[in-house]
Amino acid sequence: MASAKKIIHIHLGPDNYKTVMTAGKHELISDEPKNMGGSDEGPDPYDYLLMSLGSCTVITVRMYAERKGWEIDDIYMELRHSKDYAEDCKDCDDPKAKIDVIEKELIIKGNLSDEQLERLLEISKKCPVHKTIQGDLELRSSVTKK
Repeated sequence: MASAKKIIHIHLGPDNYKTVMTAGKHELISDEPKNMGGSDEGPDPYDYLLMSLGSCTVITVRMYAERKGWEIDDIYMELRHSKDYAEDCKDCDDPKAKIDVIEKELIIKGNLSDEQLERLLEISKKCPVHKTIQGDLELRSSVTKK
């Protein structure tokens, strides 16, 4: 049985790149920085991608640690996104091809052994958003005229 579709509404009005994003009763703003022509009134779309991945990751780690009864005082995550030239793409059709790289650094405060920390690192790679990004993903697009 397929899970229920989650519907997110995005609206781009007259304010250049400022978008209003709605998820149920929650409303967020996304925008591009001023040097990209936006007003910098909110995080950019890549910031939201990293925030989604990071929040899912720390929630997953916390849930696992709680089930195990492990002592964790705080969990932090720092994420970085970059586009790097693909080393293995020297002979590609596009010699300037780049790949997206996301770096995740998990920072945990608590009374944990090195083995527990390593296990939490492995668990961090099993959060649903991480698995979606790295799994087989099919994007289906359509357009409607109103």
